[in-house]
Amino acid sequence: MRRYRLTLEYDGTDFQGWQSQGRDDRRTVQDTLQAALDRVCQEAGPVLASGRTDAGVHAEGQVAGARLRTGLAPAELARGLNAVLPRDLAVLEVALAADDFHARRDARGKAYRYAVWNGATRSPARDRTHTMHPNRPLDLEAMRAAAQLVLGEHDFAAFQAAGGSVRTTVRTLTRLDVEGAAGAEVQFWVEGSGFLRHMVRNLVGTLLEIGLGRRAPDEMAAILASRDRARAGPTAPARGLTLIRVDY
Repeated sequence: MRRYRLTLEYDGTDFQGWQSQGRDDRRTVQDTLQAALDRVCQEAGPVLASGRTDAGVHAEGQVAGARLRTGLAPAELARGLNAVLPRDLAVLEVALAADDFHARRDARGKAYRYAVWNGATRSPARDRTHTMHPNRPLDLEAMRAAAQLVLGEHDFAAFQAAGGSVRTTVRTLTRLDVEGAAGAEVQFWVEGSGFLRHMVRNLVGTLLEIGLGRRAPDEMAAILASRDRARAGPTAPARGLTLIRVDY
């Protein structure tokens, strides 16, 4: 068996996240991909991703790895998998990987996009991929000013999901850009060495409160320093979040 690296795209709306939950009534990306690998390959080991995406979160560049026995070339394997996968999950690329490649442990950074529709009315065409904030234009300059206060290496405990358990809550945030236009599409671009559970959605939820005028931009620094999840804003809905890229 050889180790392979797979790059995936999926619409997370109808998945209960990446992680298998061992239940037939809980459709997950991992289980769906594993079933396709079992069908197309002569033998397939467990498929593991760069990280878990929550229910409703999308991906344009998720990376997974698995040991496989197959007579198909990588491009043929990709075509074979896509022939049996459902419409909301696709394999963009299959490549041979080093035998010790580990999709999660070897990852050095990730990039996410969070999309918000800020138009005058809600947008049904964007309902699966955007959070809706119609009627009231967001203050992009206030959000941009606040975003700059959390760049760099910090303890992001205030933006971690309640009850999370990791060895350290220190992370390095290299990009937090707010792009688009008030009254239209607004996108948050987030990159870093790694992320705590719900960290991106909690950052965005806090920035949206600032954009709506419910908080001052300089509160962002105080929230970060507090290490208190209760001080930050609400968790932004999952449907606006897309994993864009994993860096190795």
